[in-house]
Amino acid sequence: MKTVFDKPHALTDVPFHYCPGCTHGIVHRLVAEVMDELGIEGKTVGVASVGCSVFSYNYFNCDMVQAAHGRAPAVGTGVKRANPDNIVFTYQGDGDLAAIGTAETIHAATRGENITIIFINNAIYGMTGGQMAPTSLVGQITQTTPYGRKIETQGYPIRVCEMLATLEGPSYLERVSVDDVKNIKNAKKAIKKAFEYQIEGKGFNLIEVLSTCPTNWGLSPVEALEWLRNNLMVHYPLGVFKDKGAENNE
Repeated sequence: MKTVFDKPHALTDVPFHYCPGCTHGIVHRLVAEVMDELGIEGKTVGVASVGCSVFSYNYFNCDMVQAAHGRAPAVGTGVKRANPDNIVFTYQGDGDLAAIGTAETIHAATRGENITIIFINNAIYGMTGGQMAPTSLVGQITQTTPYGRKIETQGYPIRVCEMLATLEGPSYLERVSVDDVKNIKNAKKAIKKAFEYQIEGKGFNLIEVLSTCPTNWGLSPVEALEWLRNNLMVHYPLGVFKDKGAENNE
């Protein structure tokens, strides 16, 4: 019988701990599929962040390092500089990357470190109970903004790709989503391109993935996908924000 679909080898046989409807699992599979297709599992080092993805080191068959909260880009930089032949990626949520890890992210980007960052944006702190994140939308209700995020007191949400695109260092920045089949396929293309750019030595790249958090949004999995489309995608439009490789080919 012909096999039409199989679990990626780079993904372990450990059940995910994520909540029902959370799209972390989809992104894990895409990263693992890319490692399989590029044949880099044996030379890849992943850096796990702090947050819902803290146990990502249980799910990938490559070597993994656990970083302190927000420090994954710094840890990834050290691994890559010490072992430049390794393929290094970090896997981080918005509370980790865009809050306590803002400095590490920006400076790794402006230095053009040859690493890949997979950035999960679900607009909320997931693991710690649903507090407001730097990416939470204006008016969004969270545990720390029970009346909705207000510009006057909490400011505006941070658009990470747009912010990093102002720097000279990054080679490739794209925002994708995993809310339907078409967008999942596009997300995989973006992740694969990011890893290929690293293999080619083109420098820092980041893929931002719009993701759901049904538990902390207080929605069903289906409702969460609709909320993502009707709200997150409006404030965080999908697309390529920098691609030096494409620019050089023009």
